[in-house]
Amino acid sequence: MRVSCLYPTFTSMLWVTCAVIRNSQHQILAVQRSEKMRMPLKWEFPGGKVEAGETEEEALIREIQEELGLNIQVEKRMQPVHHDYGDLAICLVPFWARTRAVAPILMEHTAYRWMPPELLPDLDWAAADIPIVRQIQEAKAWLF
Repeated sequence: MRVSCLYPTFTSMLWVTCAVIRNSQHQILAVQRSEKMRMPLKWEFPGGKVEAGETEEEALIREIQEELGLNIQVEKRMQPVHHDYGDLAICLVPFWARTRAVAPILMEHTAYRWMPPELLPDLDWAAADIPIVRQIQEAKAWLF
């Protein structure tokens, strides 16, 4: 279901999902964008574009497998974030997810960190991911 994101007045809107992936130690996975990517070296929650015919969950599972080689269990949809980067507007739909894997295989990103939720604000996040960091901080009780 595609709700909660306002559509911009121009057509370059991208519908994207991301995963707030937790491991068995209740740490959250953050990945750093490569120097070649848009917003180089910014941190983000992994995910990607929803393709035609895919549900948000299907897109997320596919993207995490392609980018990180991880199998995830999608759990709960979070509040979507609309962000306008000027030349591109996105609707970023985050999901809580779990994995048993320890180390992702970085196909596109430069680095990753498993972090306790309280340390997430210390990273230099991509602008659209900052509201998700806030949602995690507010939902901390749900994590445990």
